[in-house]
Amino acid sequence: MWQGPGWNAELALPYESLDADHAPLPPQRYRAMACARQLFVFASLIGEVPQAEERAAALFRSLQRHFHDAEHGGWFYSIDPQGAPLDTGKDLYTHAFILFACAHYWGKVREPLVESVLNAALEIIGRRFATGDGLYEASLERDWSTTGSGPLQNPLMHLAEAFLAVLAVRDDAGTCKALLELCDAMSRRFIDPQHHVMMEKPLGAVGNWFEPGHQFEWYYLLGSSPLLRNGKLHTALEQSFSHTEQQGVNPQSGAVCAMLGLAPEASPRDATQRIWAQAEYLRALTLRTQGQAVLLRQLQALQHHFLHAKGWNECLDADGLVSRRDMPSSTPYHLLTCYRGLADYLG
Repeated sequence: MWQGPGWNAELALPYESLDADHAPLPPQRYRAMACARQLFVFASLIGEVPQAEERAAALFRSLQRHFHDAEHGGWFYSIDPQGAPLDTGKDLYTHAFILFACAHYWGKVREPLVESVLNAALEIIGRRFATGDGLYEASLERDWSTTGSGPLQNPLMHLAEAFLAVLAVRDDAGTCKALLELCDAMSRRFIDPQHHVMMEKPLGAVGNWFEPGHQFEWYYLLGSSPLLRNGKLHTALEQSFSHTEQQGVNPQSGAVCAMLGLAPEASPRDATQRIWAQAEYLRALTLRTQGQAVLLRQLQALQHHFLHAKGWNECLDADGLVSRRDMPSSTPYHLLTCYRGLADYLG
């Protein structure tokens, strides 16, 4: 889909989303994060899919050409349809995915320029986003001045994922130390002491919630890493796994809901079913001991409710009806990591 109609050859960028017939939706923007996720996908497929290496090289060049901020360093959030900077803020989520993608790409090609960008991303994250207590600001202004965002769960999870990707391709004592400090800080600041679930905002924040998909995503990252397995953070999510399933997964359909509050009797804050959360639950189950029956049930749920001949359903509503028909360029990242987890399990 993104080797053909989803590729904007003029900008050398993937269109942000395709419709059900694979036609690009009229572009409103192009995000560095989406470019980085596509770089991860094509880098991972080098040697397996024709032209994957050429596409990965083009995506890497475009990441630098379109999104790098030559004046202040780091990378812009987005550009407009003509290629001019649009949202020039600096967010941790974007920088984490750039680090993640470059680690995977460098692991395949070992080109010095790729490693230099990897090193630059590590340096800028540590120097600009770090708060000194193991955590990192979620967003900053273009010139690195504060927005007052504070730390948020989702970008921190993807930073942990990026650190793991770096450690998978090279020995890096500094990254290892940063990862362990991050996980320790997450266990102190984001794990609810009663239910042991990972909250989306630091403990004590008004209107806090947790997302089953993120619980499962964290669970896989921690449980699949010899460095992090059985640490405090992994132990907490191991303890809360059944609670998350009971509150966040429909036992009949296997549907994973989007958002939950802490009270067991509370109804879901958002019952939308998103394909990425389904994929993360399926991947997490490969590390569980419930047996193949549950795994097979969830694989069939993904196939039956979300996958079809032309791609996938991005979102279903609470009744299981398709509520979003377009297919974003960022979703193949979740599908690929899910399929890799399944392949490791079956292997």
